[in-house]
Amino acid sequence: MSEIEQLRHQLLAEVQNSDDIRTLEQLRIAELGKKGRISAMMRTLGQMAPEERGIQGPLLNALKQQVAAAIMDRKAELEEAELEKRLQTERIDMTLPPRAIPEGRLHPVMQVFEEVAAIFGDMGFTVAEGPDIEDDWHNFTALNFPEGHPARETHDTFFFHPQQGAAPKVLRTHTSPVQVRVMEAQKPPIRILVPGRVYRNDWDATHTPMFHQVEGLVIDKAIHMGHLKGCLIDFVKEFFEVANVEARFRPHFFPFTEPSAEMDVKYRKVGESIEIGEGDSWMEILGSGMVHPNVLSNCGIDPDEYQGFAFGMGIDRLAMLKYGMPDLRPYFEADAGWTRHYGFRPWLSPSVAGGLS
Repeated sequence: MSEIEQLRHQLLAEVQNSDDIRTLEQLRIAELGKKGRISAMMRTLGQMAPEERGIQGPLLNALKQQVAAAIMDRKAELEEAELEKRLQTERIDMTLPPRAIPEGRLHPVMQVFEEVAAIFGDMGFTVAEGPDIEDDWHNFTALNFPEGHPARETHDTFFFHPQQGAAPKVLRTHTSPVQVRVMEAQKPPIRILVPGRVYRNDWDATHTPMFHQVEGLVIDKAIHMGHLKGCLIDFVKEFFEVANVEARFRPHFFPFTEPSAEMDVKYRKVGESIEIGEGDSWMEILGSGMVHPNVLSNCGIDPDEYQGFAFGMGIDRLAMLKYGMPDLRPYFEADAGWTRHYGFRPWLSPSVAGGLS
């Protein structure tokens, strides 16, 4: 039996004998990863004579594909078994009488939406909403995104199949299209807060394909960067419920604002928790800037008479920072235990005067 055939039998047996996903992943890395055995054997093909390479190459490719397929199949089996185990152990008897204390909880994302709305509501902002499915004009062109911008590509944005003779619709990549719609329909002064779901082609511990964002827009005469800075520093103080915040505004680039800045705040780590406001490290918290004159013109507002500022921040990340949640993915897993732990009592509306959390 050849070395490749022996390795095939060994690895397939190890895959089948793996009894948990972690062990299976370690096996995959050890054999198929960049430093794995099969990868090392593949690298030796360049040193072989053409005749030998013509024989060994297909055999190694077949080995790699078979082991990868076996690992995927075994992973699916283990995940199905784990799900079945959870279904058996996490059952709820719906025939039992209700508990005296209600079990329902408000999701942390909705709680933070309410907290942010309460803070900016005290500053005179009103909430505006718009559609999740947008056209190119409102999502890109009106906001000064040039042709060829990376956000217009499929690796960043979810596009729908275009209808005949029309440009494809998109799942909005930010809530900024609502700002455009308000500016098109309403004359200044404008002071709005725009919460909602947004969509981008990303998925890991800190990014999800659908997430939550809130943006703010102020348009009026004689608005300047000082108003922006004061508004955002006051927000951070109220949201994180701290007396002082040391902040800085770093120059950045956004197509729809000029000048643009990212806001950083100082923080310190105490054990596993993060204290915002003071410390030795800086953390980026949101993006902001003065509304670009092109955006004002696109929306029918005279940039020589009016100017304004805008800002945007991720609600999911704010919730993680304030309430100590290390991973975004459980936000969307409908785990009742997680919601009981991190959730909030419903009907307790946050307010700046009465307390947010």
